[in-house]
Amino acid sequence: MEYGGVTSSSGGGDASETHRKKKRFHRHTAHQIQRLEAVFKECPHPDEKSRLQLSRDLGLAPRQIKFWFQNRRTQLKSQHERADNCALRAENDRIRCENIAIREAIKNVICPSCGGPPVTEDSYFDEQKLRMENMQLKEELDKISSIAAKYIGRPISQLPPVQPIHLSSLNLMSMSSFGGIGLTGPSLYLDLLPGSSMSSTIPSLPFPTLNISDMDKSLMADIAGNSMEELIRLLQTNEPLWTKSTTDGRDVLELDSYNQIFPRANSSLKNSNVRVEASRDSGVVIMNGLALVNMFMDANKWVEFFPTIVSKARIIEVISCGVMGGRSSTLQLMYEEMQVLSPLVPTRQSFFLRLCQQIDQGSWAIVDVSYDIIQENQYPSSSCMVHRLPSGCLIQDMPNGYSKVTWVEHVEVEEKGLIHKLYRDLIHSGMAFGAERWLGSLQRLCERYACLMVSGKSSRELGGVIPSPEGKKSMMKLAQRMVSNFCASINPSNGHQWNAISGLDEFEVRATLQKSTDPGQPNGIIISAASTIWLPVPSQHVFNFLRDERTRPQWDVLSNQNPVQEVAHIANGSHPGNCISVLRAYNTSQNNMLILQESCIDSSGSLVIYSPVDLPSINMAMSGEDTTYIPLLPSGFTISPDGRQGRRSNEASCSSTNNGTMGDNGSEGSLVTVVFQILVSSLSSSAKMSPESVNTVNNLIGNTIHQIKAALNCSAS
Repeated sequence: MEYGGVTSSSGGGDASETHRKKKRFHRHTAHQIQRLEAVFKECPHPDEKSRLQLSRDLGLAPRQIKFWFQNRRTQLKSQHERADNCALRAENDRIRCENIAIREAIKNVICPSCGGPPVTEDSYFDEQKLRMENMQLKEELDKISSIAAKYIGRPISQLPPVQPIHLSSLNLMSMSSFGGIGLTGPSLYLDLLPGSSMSSTIPSLPFPTLNISDMDKSLMADIAGNSMEELIRLLQTNEPLWTKSTTDGRDVLELDSYNQIFPRANSSLKNSNVRVEASRDSGVVIMNGLALVNMFMDANKWVEFFPTIVSKARIIEVISCGVMGGRSSTLQLMYEEMQVLSPLVPTRQSFFLRLCQQIDQGSWAIVDVSYDIIQENQYPSSSCMVHRLPSGCLIQDMPNGYSKVTWVEHVEVEEKGLIHKLYRDLIHSGMAFGAERWLGSLQRLCERYACLMVSGKSSRELGGVIPSPEGKKSMMKLAQRMVSNFCASINPSNGHQWNAISGLDEFEVRATLQKSTDPGQPNGIIISAASTIWLPVPSQHVFNFLRDERTRPQWDVLSNQNPVQEVAHIANGSHPGNCISVLRAYNTSQNNMLILQESCIDSSGSLVIYSPVDLPSINMAMSGEDTTYIPLLPSGFTISPDGRQGRRSNEASCSSTNNGTMGDNGSEGSLVTVVFQILVSSLSSSAKMSPESVNTVNNLIGNTIHQIKAALNCSAS
């Protein structure tokens, strides 16, 4: 008979065997596939318990469930590899065409000095010329060796000859996958940081144009090389260099051991006003090592990735990009300003050398060390002098696109003025600018970009509001710009200073006035006002209270105590507090206005930032359109521990006021900075703050602080 297109004779053993094998083939139903796909989006690697539950629910054998997930992961990986291969092939073709065009253009170059043809490679690489040049360089190196030995306080080794290369080996390394999501290489997600586009918004920095000589560059290279050796020992050595704190378990640098191992001729510790801040921390981040290196060595991405810490950064000059000691290296001179998100804490400014060096396959070290290029009045606007000793991090690739990062911060600080009493303990403890804050911010931001890359919805996201992955990406970029604008408003880049406009017993309100010219902000004059208070409440509790839409009417004086509803929610990380929300207030007079809010928290502190956005703009963002020109005027809160957790209660019982001291109970407290930005369209660009504006700002911040204290039962503090 004929069955299924196969003819067999009755009683035929071979035909019966074929028939039995075909009967074992099973095609999943549409319902089963839909259910398996839904689970796969949530968890591509289900455990045995989940597979057994699926087996019972779908009527499939556990082995079928297991094989289906294996096949689905293989299929997804193949799809991504094909897409990446196509992109790389197109990029390779483009570069090849550019290379051919450049070669053709070089053939027709005319020397501007003599009008003759260009010098050929044979004449340039003449052996006799190279020998003469080598002798001159050796004499120059001997001269700077003695100078460098005096500068760093110990003899230096001769630099190995640097061979010219055409491409950095960093660009040729294979890219590892990202977070198990099937993404490869830094460009697929780090281009979300608007690197080159940020160059137009970076202000001119307070230093002149430099003419760095070859002798200076050689000196810089040797200082950076010695600093790299010191950093690696600090990263990899425990005792006697590092011990564990008995109060909080953090790593503490033993200065006596450090000075014995790394003696320095010119130590600024001889000055009694100089103190040392040293910290070390390590953790795992969800980003591959090559992507982290790319971000660290790009000043614009560096600012975008750490908006809460870095207010400004700029590469002054790339000193070298080649081979040093047999390992790929890049050395550059940089400028940076670091901040604490409060107008009460001045920024820290420094010029430093940053050297990135590949230590091993899948392992990089990045060291920063101060290099003073302006000796007199170097930082006239700063109230503290900071000298960065060898600091930085070790990045080690891990499976599935993760990396282990070990971070060291080591600086000498000389305060020119008194530290505000609210922040004295936080800064003296080293938490304000320490390794824990850097690493915590890095882990949180890497989680944010990992969530951005995940297709599909999280179980915590409100479904049906944001229709597509493009809409989710657009909303997240809009919120990222809001956070960056908020952080920049606390330490303005245009030189505007904070002025005290009220000095009440409970708190001080400071404000600054500036004209808005950014296309991403409303046009007109903007008043930024801020005040920092201490609350006898743990920072985690304050964060939960401020970010929850259900408790918002208790502190939001502009909502008139109307309830607020969350209409959209995007998860930004594993912590439920890391999220983006779109809120609607039940206020009939403003039905067209919504509130875009981002809340984020890590080990060093937290933020709750929000901005009013009209309904058409939100719809545009949710549709995946460009959000660059949607105007944002963010306000919000910065929350951090007060740095006094290790204090004894009898040290804290000296006062119960809120003017910078701890309450009688000696428990953990928090520092909360309230920031409002208000558009004042009636003022001209040269006007000063009117008494009406000052009164409005004082009432707005004062009422907000009083309502927060009342809701948290700390009005009497």
